[in-house]
Amino acid sequence: MADSDGADPRVGEGPELGSIHEDGDAASDFFRALGRQVRVLRERKGWSRREFGSRIGYGEDQITSLELGRRVPQEQFLNSADELLDADGLLKATTEDVARAKARAKVRHPAWFRDYARLEAQAVELAYFSTLTFPGIMQTEAYARTLFAGHRPILDDATIEERITARLARQEIWQRWPPPMVNCVIEESVLRRPLGGVAVLRGQLERLLELGNLRWCEIQVMPIACEEHPGVAGPFTLMHFKDRAPIAYVEVHDVNRLITDQSNVHVLATKYGSIRAKALTPEASLSLIVEILGAL
Repeated sequence: MADSDGADPRVGEGPELGSIHEDGDAASDFFRALGRQVRVLRERKGWSRREFGSRIGYGEDQITSLELGRRVPQEQFLNSADELLDADGLLKATTEDVARAKARAKVRHPAWFRDYARLEAQAVELAYFSTLTFPGIMQTEAYARTLFAGHRPILDDATIEERITARLARQEIWQRWPPPMVNCVIEESVLRRPLGGVAVLRGQLERLLELGNLRWCEIQVMPIACEEHPGVAGPFTLMHFKDRAPIAYVEVHDVNRLITDQSNVHVLATKYGSIRAKALTPEASLSLIVEILGAL
């Protein structure tokens, strides 16, 4: 579901989640410098990243990414942070510079994956069925790092950092207004598998709860105890648009494909409806996530 550890481009049509373009190096430096300013202002207030995040509506992992320059700060964040941190307009004054730097610091994907990333960003409705990992647009930095670090063949450190940056860049979708409607069905086994350790899983589940409480995001869990499962063939993504036909995406063992044939898209859409019907309700799903968190 566009969430693999980075498929080998020599196999099928796998997406190689790429690097920041060389022309964006200055922009990357700017984001790191801005992140350091935020950190200094936060520390001057005596707040931890978690405390600051709770005050501004961000998770600790998100604040870490912003302060390290891996996540591009949104205008709303800069305005709110300026007031909370008593920055006297210092952060607000950077909004136009951030917009220009963001335009320069495009994540460079191969042509094939660039199509998927562009479509995901344009969709008005997204539906994810995830069987092995959390969807990429929902992953914390620590969880994504675990996946990339465990990639085989082994990735070098620079490539891991590039792919983390690329994945986090896709998550700007949560800051968009109006946001896309998002529905996600995740296998219960994913919620219980401690990839990266208990601390990483706890942070990921907390992030899932944050997203599941958004008005435009519904998260459902497919229980292990389900005796009839219409989704055993594997994960997929459905993307709906305002002015074009829906498109599906499938990914299995580094073989990836965008599906535009509407008869095939319809089959997956029908299957997704059956999967949702078998899954727990959004309310029951969030309760289960809380229960799993409490047991960690």
